[in-house]
Amino acid sequence: MDNNKKFNELTSEESYVIERKGTERPYTGEYDEHYTKGTYVCKKCDSPLYSSEAKFKSGCGWPAFDDIVEGAVKRIPDADGRRIEIVCNNCDGHLGHVFEGERMTSKNTRHCVNSISLKFIKDGE
Repeated sequence: MDNNKKFNELTSEESYVIERKGTERPYTGEYDEHYTKGTYVCKKCDSPLYSSEAKFKSGCGWPAFDDIVEGAVKRIPDADGRRIEIVCNNCDGHLGHVFEGERMTSKNTRHCVNSISLKFIKDGE
């Protein structure tokens, strides 16, 4: 990671999730039931991460996506070896976890993302 990059200022709650790998409570995030056309970007660095076209209703309590903007998200095995963490490829900000094999979509992938890790840019803005 380039330490000379300028990042957005984060609140203490945003920092807890994005920089210290915390998790927001399920069903509390602003993007869980959000289905407007546009792009979800990293709250810390503004890098595009997910298209609204990839978002789907999973019922898990967090925004779910079955595809990424190419090259935008990095996968890292959790220390416990049970889950795979997903982080922004540009700033290493914690997004959530990825799950495969659940058969929720034809891509068989669910990126379970904390709303607080995202900003939304509506198409045309």
